[in-house]
Order: sequence, then C-alpha cells, then structure tokens
Amino acid sequence: MKKDFTPEDELLFLALGGSGEIGMNVNLYGCQGRWLMVDLGMTFSGDQYPGVDLVFADLEFIEDRADKLDAIVLTHAHEDHIGAVPYFAAELDVPIYATPFTADLVRRKLEEANLVGRVELRVIDADHGSFTVGPFEITYIPLAHSIAEGNALLIDTPHGRVFHTGDWKLDEDPIIGEPTTEEELAAIGDEGVLALVCDSTNVFNPSPSGSEGAVHKGLLEEVQRHSGKRVLVTTFASNVARLQTLGDVARETGRQLCVAGRSLDRIIEVAQDNGYLEDLPELIDFDSAMSLPRGEVLILATGGQGEPRAALARIADENHPLELVSGDVVLFSSRQIPGNEISIGAVQNKLAERGITMVTDRQSMIHVSGHPGRPELEALYGWLRPHILVPVHGEMRHMQEQGRLGKASGIPDQVVQQNGDMVRLAPGAPGKIGDVRTGRLVLDGDIIVPADGEAIAMRRRIMREGVVIVALDGDLNPRIDSLGLPLDEDYTDFVTEATSDIRSAIGKLRGADRRNEQSVHEAARLAARRAAQRWSGKRPQVRVIVPNL
Repeated sequence: MKKDFTPEDELLFLALGGSGEIGMNVNLYGCQGRWLMVDLGMTFSGDQYPGVDLVFADLEFIEDRADKLDAIVLTHAHEDHIGAVPYFAAELDVPIYATPFTADLVRRKLEEANLVGRVELRVIDADHGSFTVGPFEITYIPLAHSIAEGNALLIDTPHGRVFHTGDWKLDEDPIIGEPTTEEELAAIGDEGVLALVCDSTNVFNPSPSGSEGAVHKGLLEEVQRHSGKRVLVTTFASNVARLQTLGDVARETGRQLCVAGRSLDRIIEVAQDNGYLEDLPELIDFDSAMSLPRGEVLILATGGQGEPRAALARIADENHPLELVSGDVVLFSSRQIPGNEISIGAVQNKLAERGITMVTDRQSMIHVSGHPGRPELEALYGWLRPHILVPVHGEMRHMQEQGRLGKASGIPDQVVQQNGDMVRLAPGAPGKIGDVRTGRLVLDGDIIVPADGEAIAMRRRIMREGVVIVALDGDLNPRIDSLGLPLDEDYTDFVTEATSDIRSAIGKLRGADRRNEQSVHEAARLAARRAAQRWSGKRPQVRVIVPNL
C-alpha cells in the first residue's frame, strides 16, 4: 500500500473535509504528480468546542505537498465551501479560481484579513467558463442552488472526466441565473464521464427539492393573508433568488421593504455589483419602517437559525429599532439546520410569548431546499451515465444511501469514502488504496489550534466539573477558591475541610519531599480534589500555586 501517495500514473481523490459530515468541504484531486483543491470551507462550532466559533479541516496532507498544488477552485460562495480561504490561502500560495459573484465575496474576505496582494484571485466566466491548470482542464457547469452562481465542475484529466457537482438541485424556475439544461448534461454524458462526485445531503428525500418559483407563490399568499399586519421574513442571507422573490412580493403587496442584518446588506451589495437584484425595490430605513402603517412594510431580517446576535433574536428580545407586537407575523423562509433546534426554539418561544404569529416551511410553501432529492439524483445519473459514483457532502448515512441509490440506478461502481480515504479512480478498478491523517482545527480567539488540543480539552473539563484553585503561602498554608462547584450553601464548610485536608497531606511529607515543589503540589492537588468530590460529587480541575521552596 502506498505511503507517499504521489499520483504519477493514476487519478486520485481525497476528501479532507465534507465526507462523513455536512459542511467544511475540502476535496483534492491528484494526477501526474500534481494536486487540485476543490473548495476550502469551514463549519460553525457548537457545544463540542466551547469558546470557539469556527472549525476547519486540517490541511496537513496538502500543506506538506504545497509545491505540488496547482490551484484552489471554488464551486460557489457558501461558507462551508469558501469560509476557510482567508485563513489558509496565503500559506498554500496558489491561485484561487471563482466565478464573479463568488470571487467578489472572497475578495471582501481577503480585504478584511489584510491579504489583498498576497492571494491571487482569478475570475472565471459564470457561463461555462473554462481554464487549465497542470493536468486538469476545468469547466464551470452552472447548476441551480440556494445562492447565485452555483456550479458543478467538469474536470478533464488524462484518465477521464470527473463531474464534481458541488451543491445543486434541479429547478426550472430558479429566479436567478440560468442552469445548464437537461440536453447539455446529457451531451456531457454522451462524451463520457468517468466519475460523478456528488452531493448527498437530501438523498433521503423521496421528492424533488422544489422550485424557487413555487416559493414566490407561497410567500405572496402568506403576506397577502396577513394584510394589515407587520410581516417579517427571515431567510438565508446568501439566497439571492429568495431576496429577489421577497422584493417582488413587497412590490406586489404594496409594502415597503426594510432589511435588517449586516450579512444581508453585504449580499445585496455584492449581488447588485454583479448584475443581480437590479430591480430590487428601494430599501427604507428602520425609522421609516416603524412610521408606516403596519400593513405597509415587509421586513427582511437575519437570524432564522437562532443566532443570538442576529436581527431576529434582538427583535424577539425587544432590543432592536425594529419592533413587532402581538398579532404581527414572522415567516421562517428557511430550513432548520440540524444542531440549531435549541437556539431557534428559544427565539420562537420569545416571539410566541408576545403573541407574534409564526409560519414555517412545515405549514406553508415558503422554502425549498438547495440540494437534490432522490428523483433529481436519479435524473442526473441517467443524463451523465458515470462509471463511478463517489458520494460526498453528507454524513455517512447519507453517503451510504446514495451509494445504494447509484447501484440501483445502474452505475457500475460506487466508492463510499470518508475524510482521509485515498481513493483511486483510474486506472483499474476504483476504490480506497490507503489512509491519510485528517482532523479538525479551530479558531480559538485569534489562534488556529488543533481541535483535540489541551486548551479545548481543559475547557470541556472545567465546563463539566468546575475548577478549584489552591494558593500556598511561604509556610505552605492554603487559601482556596473555586468556580463552578454546586456548593453555595456549604461553601464555607467545604473550604474549612479542604484546608484541613491539604495541611494534613502536606504535613505527611517527609525529608526532601517537604521542600520539593512537585511533591507539595501533588499532595495539595489530590487532597483538594478529594475534598471537592466528597462535598459535591464533582471531579474538578485543581490548580495549585506553590511558592519557591
């Protein structure tokens, strides 16, 4: 089995992120000794990493081979595909390729990170633009998704062609952009596709994902149904088609449009700079919105995932210039991302307490997914007719299910892989040929560190068990303080007993150990921890400050 994985006379595929999980997409293709990276994303942290906001794939494998990396190619502008660019692109030191809308958002990220001039950003035509790097000839294939300029990549190599879908769906009325047609996709299939590397997110959905055009009808009906009431709609800021829809709905219902949220402001600006949202109604400010009759304003706000600092959460807390009262309406034109249920529920409960009506996609046709359901996957299989299916962008259950669906649809080979699996696509029978080390990095404050490092592990332990601090003076008399122990009423008695135990433990030291800092430290630590466990049932972290002995 290979150890260095130099792709001389073969075509290799390796996911460093996004396979076995949804988010943090980083994919590598290897051929003729060179590598190509597709997407460089991140994910948002949850309770697993306390004190951390951003999580990245560990790029050690390709960082060790940076001299063999030819380019980074971005499929679209969602954070799980571009979010890590400002943190790693300068170190990788290769050109980044993107279509105009994606490139504009990336450029702004680079400006915020003071990386302008250090990272080369090359803009490619959004309509089937193509270019060549090393042994890879790449063509952008426009596909519908929940953001402007969603693209697949057609990657020509000496061993055959790979169709890398990125995130996609089929939509006959996408509102924004013109996706590649069935005829064009079938023509690609006629020319031969070695491997289809495909989004697995919605494989369990037995129905098509639905059209953005249908959402227009659903939103229009909902806003009309709540005539005379102030209506707020929350959606994903990046969904430019949905923003266009809401602008149209505002105009059709005689309402003025007000936007709340910095990410919405940024997306609207970037979209208009790139030829989208040109007929969006003129936006009004917060004061104007509040001065209008309730039925004459439509508010578009961030915060549909329960983000505590977003506009909707602040409105729910009555801590925002925009106000809702009993009888007003909030439309959740977005899906609930797994892991956000508690935060979304908290915002919704606050709204409910104030008598505000809420409508979600479970009650009305006000949202559709940006990922393909089973019928769409089967249609793409039929048009492209690949020899190999490689499911990506999903948890293992999603990717295994897509593998089964591909087999049932007649695709000869299915390679279900996960992060770190080195897969040979050609020549010969496709399959896994080895493993590489993968992992996660986190942005902790201003520093990128391993997710399994001591700082994060210690933070988890303190969060679960609390901490006790013991300070010894020159005579080795202890002073005790604690954080996070459930001892409010018994705290004084605990301190008294723990102090006695520590003095006793140190007093039992003999000879050189009595003046040995390490021996004194360990005796005091164990005594304090045992006392804390006896009183609270917790096993806290104990920090002992020992004077120079």
